[in-house]
Amino acid sequence: MRSYEINSKILHVKYVAQILRVAAASLKALPNFHQPSTSLSKQITICGDLHGKLDDLLVIFYKNGLPSPENPYVFNGDYVDRGKRSVEILLVLLSCFLLCPDGVFLNRGNHEDHIMNMRYGFIREVRLKYKVFSGRLLTLIDQVYRSLPLGTIIDGRVLVVHGGISETTDLKLITDIDRQKYVSILRPPVLETMNSDGRVLDLLWSDPQNGTGCSPNTFRGGGSYFGSDVTEKVLKKHGLQLLIRSHECKPDGYEFMHSNKCLTVFSASNYYEEGSNKGAYVRLLGGPSEPVEPYFVQFNAATPKLRSMTIRQRVGLVEASALRELHTRIRERQEALTQAFNNYDTDSKGLISVNDWCVALEASTDLKLPWRLLRPKLAELDSATGLVKFATTFQEETQGDSEVDVTVAEVLYRNKSSLETIFRIIDKDNSGYISMEEFAEACDLLGKHLSSPIPQQQKLEMAKSMDMNKDGKIDLNEFMETFRIVSAEHEQDDSLDYEELDD
Repeated sequence: MRSYEINSKILHVKYVAQILRVAAASLKALPNFHQPSTSLSKQITICGDLHGKLDDLLVIFYKNGLPSPENPYVFNGDYVDRGKRSVEILLVLLSCFLLCPDGVFLNRGNHEDHIMNMRYGFIREVRLKYKVFSGRLLTLIDQVYRSLPLGTIIDGRVLVVHGGISETTDLKLITDIDRQKYVSILRPPVLETMNSDGRVLDLLWSDPQNGTGCSPNTFRGGGSYFGSDVTEKVLKKHGLQLLIRSHECKPDGYEFMHSNKCLTVFSASNYYEEGSNKGAYVRLLGGPSEPVEPYFVQFNAATPKLRSMTIRQRVGLVEASALRELHTRIRERQEALTQAFNNYDTDSKGLISVNDWCVALEASTDLKLPWRLLRPKLAELDSATGLVKFATTFQEETQGDSEVDVTVAEVLYRNKSSLETIFRIIDKDNSGYISMEEFAEACDLLGKHLSSPIPQQQKLEMAKSMDMNKDGKIDLNEFMETFRIVSAEHEQDDSLDYEELDD
C-alpha cells in the first residue's frame, strides 16, 4: 500500500474506510484477551500510549524493527487524542495488524472511546481531515473501538492492560463479557456484569498507588487506585508474574512499582511539551519457560527546537514534568487534604500558615518532600497576611507570588545546609557513611515520590562519582563536595549544549 501521507496529502477516504471495516471485522473475531506466545520469537515488545505522536511510532519501528511473527508487538491503547497525527497512528497500527495478525496485538485504551475523543481532539481531527465523510468514518472507528480486545496475556505469565486492576478483578469473568456492546466504557447501555462492578472500567482507567489497599479513582472519575497488596493478590490468583500497564506519563518513559511487579510503559515522548519526558518501550526477552527479563529502550523524537534549548531550559522542562506528576498525586488526595486544611482554618478564611500547610501535605500524602521549598510552585500566599491560600494547592499550575521565580534545583543549591540532614536520613545505620545499598534505596524512594525512577546503571554511576576516594562508601565530605561541584557547574554559562542521548 502506498504512503498514506505525501506532501501533506491524506489517504483517500475509500481506503481509510476499507481499512477500518476489515480491521473491525478481524478484531471482533478475537477473544477479550490476546494470548501470544514467545516460543517462536523468544521476545516481545510492549509499547504504551502514543496519543497521535507519529514521530514516536516511527522511531520505535526504526529502532526495534517492523512487526513480524519473529518480532511481535503489543500496543497498549491510547493511540489517539491530543497529538496531531492520531488518524495516521490508527491507520498504521490497523494496517500492521491486518498484514501481520500474529505479530501485532492491539489493546483498547481509555481514549479508544467516543466520549474521550469529543473532549481531547480526535473527533475534531477527523472532521478537519475528512470533512463531509467524517461522520461515516467516525461510525467505523467506533466499531473498531468496540472490537479491540481488552488486554493481552503473554505466555500465561504477563498481563498487559491499559490502566490496571482492582481488588475485584477476575480475568475469567472478563473473558466472557461481550465487549461489542460498549461504544463507551464510561456510559454502558445497560448495567451488566461488564460494568456493574467496574471490572472493565478498572482495566482501562485504574492507576497504581504507593502503599496498600484499593479505592475509587476520584481524580480520573473512573477505575481504581490499587496498592501493592492488590497487585500481589491478582497476579497470584491468575498465576501471573508481572503486570504491565500504561495510562500515565513518566519522565523516563517507564516506572516500576509494587516490588517490581507493576510496570508502567509510556511511549509518547515530549508529551506535555518539548523536553518534558522521554518515551520508552520494553522488550521481554526469553521464551515461555525462561525468567521474564525486561529490557528498556528510551528515546526522544527530538525536534530542532529541543536541540537548540540550553541546559537551564531543559532542566526547567523536566522540572515542570515532575511538578505535574506531583500535582496529580496531590489531587488524588484532595478530599483528605481539604479536610486537613479546614481543620487549621479556624476562621474559615481559606488561609493557613505555611507550617500548617506543610504538615497537612505530609500527613495526607505520605510524601516526605521539602514542602516549604516547593510551596512557591504549588500554592500562593496572601500578600496581606503572608498565609497560604490553600485552595490554590489544587490548581493545575500556580502563578506564584512576589518571590523570585527560581527552579527547584536552584532552591536546593541555595539551601545546602539541608544536605547534612539529608545525609543523616540516607545513612540508615548511623555509621557516618552511605553505603551503595543505602544510596540505591534513597534513589528508589525518591523515584517513587516524584514518579521518576532512576535506572540501576545510572544509580551505580552516580554513587561511584560521589565516592571520590573509591573506598566503596560515601562520607559526609564527599556528599557535600558533590553538591558544591554540581552547583558550580550549574552556575556556568547556560549556552553550553550537550549531545542528545538517544538510547
